[in-house]
Amino acid sequence: MKTLDDAFWSNRYTSHTDAWDIAQVSPPLKAYIDQLTNKNISILIPGCGNAYEAQYLLENGFTNITLIDISTVLVARLQQHLANTPIKIIHGNFFEHQQKYNLILEQTFFCALNPVLRNRYAIHMKSLLASQATLAGVLFNVPFESGPPFGGNHAEYEELFRPHFTIKTLQPCFNSIIPRQNRELFFILKS
Repeated sequence: MKTLDDAFWSNRYTSHTDAWDIAQVSPPLKAYIDQLTNKNISILIPGCGNAYEAQYLLENGFTNITLIDISTVLVARLQQHLANTPIKIIHGNFFEHQQKYNLILEQTFFCALNPVLRNRYAIHMKSLLASQATLAGVLFNVPFESGPPFGGNHAEYEELFRPHFTIKTLQPCFNSIIPRQNRELFFILKS
């Protein structure tokens, strides 16, 4: 199994081999963001990649946004691109991050992690959420031979999350981009 560390991800961004980057806000997350009414909530986007969701949040009046990514190359790009915004950008390991959030958005971070880290992911996500807070996002509903990305299915996600969260939604996306149609699940979990 590859070591999915700063060097690995920085190399992917430098060589432009981040094939799952769709160069826009994921439509399921856009629809979710569009129904949020409290613009003051604290939001975390872990493994933020090119941060299209953060830019969309900012354009729609959200200002308490934190991004974290392990890639030095990517974080430097984001710091330059988002320099004059209130977005907080952290270069670091998600599993070492300590803070509380009202909302955490998941968009391709989970699938970028080695599957042996999935239970640790669930436990740490729970620790980062304030009381009655939300973890929402998109998961691949398809197996992949190797990764990243690493896939999965509805049954294994339910088994993973049920001990840690109240599952409000875990269903096929109706608004995925064409290459991902019938291959994504949208979920909303409550702490």
